[in-house]
Amino acid sequence: MTTLLWILIFVTTFSIMEFMAWFTHKYVMHGFLWHLHKDHHHKDHGSWWERNDFFFLFYAAVSIGCFIGWSYYGFWAGLPIGLGIFAYGLAYFFVHDIFIHQRFKLFRNANNWYAKGIRRAHKMHHKHLGKDKGECFGMLVPPLKYFKK
Repeated sequence: MTTLLWILIFVTTFSIMEFMAWFTHKYVMHGFLWHLHKDHHHKDHGSWWERNDFFFLFYAAVSIGCFIGWSYYGFWAGLPIGLGIFAYGLAYFFVHDIFIHQRFKLFRNANNWYAKGIRRAHKMHHKHLGKDKGECFGMLVPPLKYFKK
């Protein structure tokens, strides 16, 4: 029963992270911390590293905090929560940084309906270069309107 509960917490955490990605993107990245996210829309530097990359540190710290709570303080749900946050971050990294933005030259020839929908949705988001008017959505499940045949 404990394993089933841990799996449920892991899957729930992973799913909540999609909402958190949307919320953070819309209200934090395109809000009061736009100065960190702006270089993701406007390449104003020659570096591989973007100021926008600092956002992953927040979620990494939360995930690590969950692992510490589990390991040192007996917070048993810390392990599945921390793993759920970590797994979402890993999925986000592969989809956003590797697949969409090609920070590493992998998955260039992926051309199925999901790949096309993800690319189309992200392209529409980056069409708006400013802080306002850019449609924000979670990374793994963008609006269905982008999944045309």
